[in-house]
Parts: sequence; structure tokens; C-alpha cells
Amino acid sequence: MAFTHLDDDGNVAMVDVSSKPGTLRTARAEGRISLHPDTLLQLQGEGMPKGNVLTAAKIAGIQAAKQASALIPLCHQLNLSWVDLSFSVGPEGIDITATARTKEATGVEMEALTAVSVAALTIYDMCKAVDKGMEIGGIRLVSKTGGKSAAPGYRPRTAILVLSDSIAAGTARDRSGEILREGFMAAGCRVEGVRIIADDPAELEGAVDAFVAEGMELIVTSGGTGLGPRDITVDTLTPKFSRRLPGIEQALFSWGQGKTRTAMLSRLAAGVIGDSIVVCLPGSAGAASDALEVLVPSMFHAFSMMKGEGH
Repeated sequence: MAFTHLDDDGNVAMVDVSSKPGTLRTARAEGRISLHPDTLLQLQGEGMPKGNVLTAAKIAGIQAAKQASALIPLCHQLNLSWVDLSFSVGPEGIDITATARTKEATGVEMEALTAVSVAALTIYDMCKAVDKGMEIGGIRLVSKTGGKSAAPGYRPRTAILVLSDSIAAGTARDRSGEILREGFMAAGCRVEGVRIIADDPAELEGAVDAFVAEGMELIVTSGGTGLGPRDITVDTLTPKFSRRLPGIEQALFSWGQGKTRTAMLSRLAAGVIGDSIVVCLPGSAGAASDALEVLVPSMFHAFSMMKGEGH
């Protein structure tokens, strides 16, 4: 997909997606080329001078999808998992549909749209000797899935708990909590509680219990996961977990380790307390941003599962 923005000098620049995790992404596009009825009869009867029109158009569309980054400035080069085109011949023209799929960090809309466009142009080229009135139009994106659109449904009631002696004392600024709050709100979550407390086990336990009692479905803590003497988050909360969520932990570890070698020293944790999912994150701004990239929107499916709605 092509992402562009203006840099500090007002010039266009490719958007850096290196911080985004790869996920399964699909895009479907469609378009239409109108042809004379006599041309359509020749096409269906394989009587065109240049041969089988739709076979050539399908191959051209697939090739074009693979070359989208070379054709469109600032479009990211993607490793496509699958591309396919289909054609529906009607009395006045041909409807073209293209579907593209990848497991990359950005979407495949441009690849699907390019496939439709070049397939239509190929039909035009192969039929122009017998039809001077062809028209191409209606090229549009029909649907896309993956990335932030992967889980369009339920969004949990969310609470954020920042643990830091210095922030609680007013001698430091909270950055991670603000990043988490903005990120979950942007994802559609109802962020109904944000608290900052000192690194104190009793205060932590009381705050989490209060959030659980208030019906917060997702509780995200920031801070207290390291190896220091005041890093008490994981030691305090894991005994309260009725179920551990190792998949979430492993995804967070894997993503952080791929970006920062020292991520191996963090003791993040995820589990269930009552009817709430609790995720314990390191207290850095980078860890908060990484967590949003990993958790949103994939983990939201967990709340449907917990309500007995299955997969």
C-alpha cells in the first residue's frame, strides 16, 4: 500500500512501517470495461486477433500487482502471498475483480487496484483493433481486512495503571500511560480509568481489585516489570491470575526482542483476574507503543471468547 506524508521540509516521503507487525491482510478491488456487443461475442468465441483476451488479462493483472511498488511512487514493496482475478462477461461489458493477500506490515489495496487497472488496459489493448468505443471505469476498493481492521467488533472497557515512584511524586512526566490511553481510545476502546500510583504492592493490588470490581474488562499496567528492588508488578499480580495468557506474553516478548536486545530483561505478564484481562507492560514509552502494535486489534477477540461466543 502507498503511504505518503509531508516531511519537515514539505516534501513527500514514504511512511516508515518498520515498527508495525506483519499480519494477514487482504484487499479486493473491482472495475469495469464496456465493450460493443459484437466485440463481446468475438471475445467469448475466442475470435479475437490477439488470442484469448481474459487469460492474457488475468496474467497481466497478477504481474501488475507484483509490480505495484515499481509503478506507484512511495508504494511499499510487499511480498504477496496470493493474487487472483475473475471476470464476469455481461451484455455490455466485463466486470473485473481482483483480490490480493499478504502477511506484511501494511495493506495491499494498491496492489489489488493496480491488478484491476492493468487487466482492464490489457483487455482494451487486445480488443482495440475491433472496438473503438471501449471505456474503462468504476475502479474502486471493495473491501480490506487485516491490520487495524482485523477485528471490527467488540471493544472492551479499559483501565490504565501507571506504576512509578517518581511520576506519583510529581518529579517525572507520565509518557507511557498517555501513549496507552491515546492508542486504546483510537482503537475504539472505552478508556474509563487512568491512575498513577507508586511502586507499592498494597496500593497496586488495591487499584487492580477496584478496577476489576468496577467491571473493567481490560486492565493495562505500565511499569514495575524490571529487575530492580522496586519492580513489584509481576510478583504482586501473577499470584492473582486464575489463568495465564502465554500467547500474549510471547507475542509481546517476540516483538520487543526484535527491536531492542534488552527487552529480554523485562518480566511482562498477562493473565485473567475475575472477568478482567490484565496485561503488565514495562514502563517505557517504547514499550507502550510496541504493545499497542501487538495487541490492537488482535487481542480484542479474547473478550468474545470469554463471553462464550467462541472463535
